[in-house]
Amino acid sequence: MDIIDQEVKYLKGVGPQRAELLKKYLKISTNRDLLYNFPYKYIDRTEIMKINNLVDGMDYVQIKGRIVDFIEPPTTGRKKRLQATFTDGTGFVELVWFNGLKYITEQYKVGQELLILGRPSFYNGRPSFVHPEIEQLKQNAEVKKEMSPRYHLSEKLEGRISQRQISDITRNALELIKDRIRETLPQSIISEYKLQEIYASLWGMHFPKNSNELVSARYRLKFEELFYLQLEILRYSHQRKQSKGFYFPKIGHLFHGFYENNLPFELTNAQKRVVKEVRADFASGKQMNRLIQGDVGSGKTLVALLCALIAIDNGYQVCMMAPTEILAEQHFKTLLEFTTGLPIKIELLTSSVKGKRRNNILEELYNGEINLLIGTHAVIEPNVKFNNLGFCIIDEQHRFGVKQRATLWEKNKIPPHILVMTATPIPRTLAMTLYGDLDVSVIDELPPGRKPIQTRHYYFNQNSNLLNVLNSELAKGRQIYIVYPLIEENEHSDLLDLENGYEKICKLFPQYKVSKLHGKMKPAEKEEEMKKFASAETHILVATTVIEVGVNVPNATIMLIQHAERFGLAQLHQLRGRVGRGAANSYCILLTPFELSAHTRRRMEIMVETTDGFIIAEEDLKLRGPGDLEGTAQSGLPIDLKVSNITRDADLMALARQAAYQVIQSDPNEQLPQFAVCWQQLKLLKKQFANYSEIS
Repeated sequence: MDIIDQEVKYLKGVGPQRAELLKKYLKISTNRDLLYNFPYKYIDRTEIMKINNLVDGMDYVQIKGRIVDFIEPPTTGRKKRLQATFTDGTGFVELVWFNGLKYITEQYKVGQELLILGRPSFYNGRPSFVHPEIEQLKQNAEVKKEMSPRYHLSEKLEGRISQRQISDITRNALELIKDRIRETLPQSIISEYKLQEIYASLWGMHFPKNSNELVSARYRLKFEELFYLQLEILRYSHQRKQSKGFYFPKIGHLFHGFYENNLPFELTNAQKRVVKEVRADFASGKQMNRLIQGDVGSGKTLVALLCALIAIDNGYQVCMMAPTEILAEQHFKTLLEFTTGLPIKIELLTSSVKGKRRNNILEELYNGEINLLIGTHAVIEPNVKFNNLGFCIIDEQHRFGVKQRATLWEKNKIPPHILVMTATPIPRTLAMTLYGDLDVSVIDELPPGRKPIQTRHYYFNQNSNLLNVLNSELAKGRQIYIVYPLIEENEHSDLLDLENGYEKICKLFPQYKVSKLHGKMKPAEKEEEMKKFASAETHILVATTVIEVGVNVPNATIMLIQHAERFGLAQLHQLRGRVGRGAANSYCILLTPFELSAHTRRRMEIMVETTDGFIIAEEDLKLRGPGDLEGTAQSGLPIDLKVSNITRDADLMALARQAAYQVIQSDPNEQLPQFAVCWQQLKLLKKQFANYSEIS
């Protein structure tokens, strides 16, 4: 066994008992786990401060001196504590402990030379340190100046394993593997991309002498993570492109009939380009795995239908899966209208479809009578069996789990062609990673006749102006969406809520009919309210973000978003996309309090400045940063990223992908000795990998 994979319990300073704690609370079982458990921050111990230079607000500092005396103040119901007066000759500080008092008095003596590390706090002008870290110094010994690592420790470990102990055993592990660790990247890549050796990088990551050494170590380790992430994505993509897919060679009567008689408007050049790209995939004999990115209102559904008609013309069934019943029903109605008069059978399957109707759909699907099935996750249930499924369309795919999507692929012996659609434009960096194994098509034009939506930002104290705008549109026979962040009043929040808002809107507009729609309503109730609004029976729809996707009412011209500051840019953009679907001028109104942070005010400005979803996605990435996006951006990846981040490290990811592509091109069969380390390391890492073949 490689020494780096040896159990951590055999390491100096650990033992069986401490090893159990490390495994239970930090998921550290081996030396490798320990060495790749990187610090989350570092404390600069390169300088020793003088007590007379300490000021309020300082972060961690270290001082060198002696304890003058110990004091154990009398307790009056308060927790017992220990105090010590400490001096370095320039002044005095107070050291305070609430735990481990006996240990402190036994371990440290008056007059003994000590190094103290802690964060100073001031009371009545005098500095003190609570529970400082203490290092005993040998007489005349030189103090080691370093960047001190800080590791994430579970609260359950407090008093059982300290930062110093984690640091010490990590140092022991590094010294143990010094001459025995194998390099994890090919020498050609290390040279070409000017990377540090792996051992120096691990040492520099845990115990950097200075910030420059830390930067070099972190760069190497980030590059390596991103390289193997991209190598696995490209490797899977390469293998998939060698695998057999259904062959759809002909463009038949359904496609031609629709194009000549049913097409509602001339396709944009972007739509034509995407249809051609899909046609080429269908005729290649290889399985298609393609992502369509298109802004709200760009006509993705129409493109998906044209592609579905090609599959049906070639004798195959098609399935379209949407994340919500509202969106599935919207697609069903839209595609029924589009295909009026064509000999094609389309059905809808959701959890609301029950009894005889459901049984009939399942039977007709199995015997091949249904050409196109539209549904929610209900379509992946085991009893839903297709006769010959050849093409799957996944809308708003980020709302489905990996296993849910994979179940759909298994509905035929040969995996069907896959078309993933998203109305949330994805920054290039994220697309390259999250969808790195997919071919990407972009619909970057709006259909003719669509007018740009005008976005305005109002404050709550401008309600009178706003009422004039709303009344003006209603008087023209137009309809309005009003979106609230909450359904009901919440004692912990002062946000406006839908239920109170609904009553207020009814009073403000007594001559108009008002509907409400939210996630707690039963499916039948939601459908009924949506029908009323779609048929213009009601004029105002008061809703939550349940209408974020899939609602299409061309006569609705105003989207009013209450407390717009509570929504992210992507969500605001999605909501805005519910209007502007007809020929009339449309407006999105962002309503907020006047007091906004600079960050939030910038979000409102971006919404007013542009309606381009791709610009908004890039701005969203810049504003929110890796922290907020990490959960979405990094979930579902085939490797757990410990030090790199796919949003923050965009430029480095491009380099890592380039390096991975060079390896795939040079060694597609994984046999060349100079790249053996790549395939060995990838095999090792894949023990932690998700099954990437299921991700799209």
